[in-house]
Amino acid sequence: MLTAIIDYESGNLHSAEKAFQRMAREVDGGTVVVTGDADVVAKADRVVLPGDGAFPACSAALRGHSGLFDALVEAVETRGRPFLGICVGMQLMASWGREYEDTRGLDWVDGEVVKIIPNDPAMKVPHMGWNDLVIDHDHPVFDGVKTGDHAYFVHSYQFHVINPDDRLAHVDYGGDVTAIIGKGTMLGMQFHPEKSQSTGLRLIGNFLKWAP
Repeated sequence: MLTAIIDYESGNLHSAEKAFQRMAREVDGGTVVVTGDADVVAKADRVVLPGDGAFPACSAALRGHSGLFDALVEAVETRGRPFLGICVGMQLMASWGREYEDTRGLDWVDGEVVKIIPNDPAMKVPHMGWNDLVIDHDHPVFDGVKTGDHAYFVHSYQFHVINPDDRLAHVDYGGDVTAIIGKGTMLGMQFHPEKSQSTGLRLIGNFLKWAP
C-alpha cells in the first residue's frame, strides 16, 4: 500500500510527511512518500495533494510540473484511488477559484472558491487559528472524531459547494465555512490536519484506513 503526497512545490510537505508516516505506522497504512514523480503518483494506492498560497499559483504549479497533473487525474478519475486534498489542495477540487482571477479547478466537486466575508466586520480575514468542527454528514473519516473537536485553519478563501451533500463538516466563522468535503473516493480538508494535533492525526489515520 503506497500513499503518494504530491510535491509540486506548493505545500508544507515536511509536516505532512511526518504526520502521515506516523499514522501509517499506527494503522498499518503502508508506505508514505513525498514525490514529484508522475509515474509514482499514477500508480499510488492513495494520493494526497497539499497546497499553500493562492489558488491560481497552485493550479499553475500543478499543471506546470511535467506529467503530474495527468498522473493525478489518472490515479483519481480513472483508477478511483482514494484522494485527500489539504488546504488549497482541497480548493483545487472545485469547479472554479475566484481568487485574484477566475481559474478553473479540477471540477471534481461542484462549487467555487470565494473570499471569506464574515457577517461580523470585526472578525479578521484570514481565518487563522483553532476552530470547532461541526459534522454535517457521517463518513468513515470521522471514526473517533466528533462535533466540537478542534482543527487548525489558515485561509482567506472558502469552498462554496453546490450540493450540500458534498459538505461533510463546517465551522462557524462569522457564518458557515466549509471545513471538509467528500464525494465518492475523494476527500478535502480546508484546515491542516498535520497541524491539528490529535484530531488531525485521527483524520489522517482514518483516511489511510478508508476503503471506499
